[in-house]
Amino acid sequence: MARPRMASGALFFDDHGRVMLLEPTYKDYRDIPGGYVDAGESPLQACVREVQEELGIAPEIGRLLVVDWAPSPSEGDKVLYLFDGGTLASQLQAQIKLQASEIKAYDFHPLEAVDDLTIPRLARRIRAAAVARHEGAVAYLEHGVPPGQ
Repeated sequence: MARPRMASGALFFDDHGRVMLLEPTYKDYRDIPGGYVDAGESPLQACVREVQEELGIAPEIGRLLVVDWAPSPSEGDKVLYLFDGGTLASQLQAQIKLQASEIKAYDFHPLEAVDDLTIPRLARRIRAAAVARHEGAVAYLEHGVPPGQ
């Protein structure tokens, strides 16, 4: 029986349609708010918890945008969930208090810039999630790509 690790994150946008990316203290690339799912926790619960821990805010987390199966020889198989955090109002942005031990900074970036700011598999997942959000759909991915592509 497969026992993949699960992680969950949120995709937040600003009023200009730019996506939020974090600068983790422990990675050399930008990431989205999120993290691993704990035992007994649902992917949505993990997303809400991770957003609260990393950003210090508790916005409503919306619907599922992407499920991505991402096997890794070094880290093991993973199933990654990406939820719609919606448009983060400026009032809520002003309340962000970053978890200093894990997050150096955050900013909003145009979707076209994502490829230059993060690793390819995450960039593919973010772009697929943005499309799914726009279309009102849910995307199933393998390594950030729809099967058969």
